[in-house]
Amino acid sequence: MYDGITFDEGFRLDLLVEELVIVELKSVEMMNLVFQAQLLTYLKLTGQRLGFLVNFNVPLIKDGIKRVIL
Repeated sequence: MYDGITFDEGFRLDLLVEELVIVELKSVEMMNLVFQAQLLTYLKLTGQRLGFLVNFNVPLIKDGIKRVIL
């Protein structure tokens, strides 16, 4: 349920850590703004404030992590 509207379809988080942090996992050549929008939607729907977008298709994993705060 969001903004008074009930959706029959559900969404599936990749990871929810300690009921506090949402982690969205990807393995893509280029990050797309749609992925960040997806994470922002998950944050809004769950009421969480912190999320990480992690792309594993990079030489150094630290270069593939984006922190998103609502």
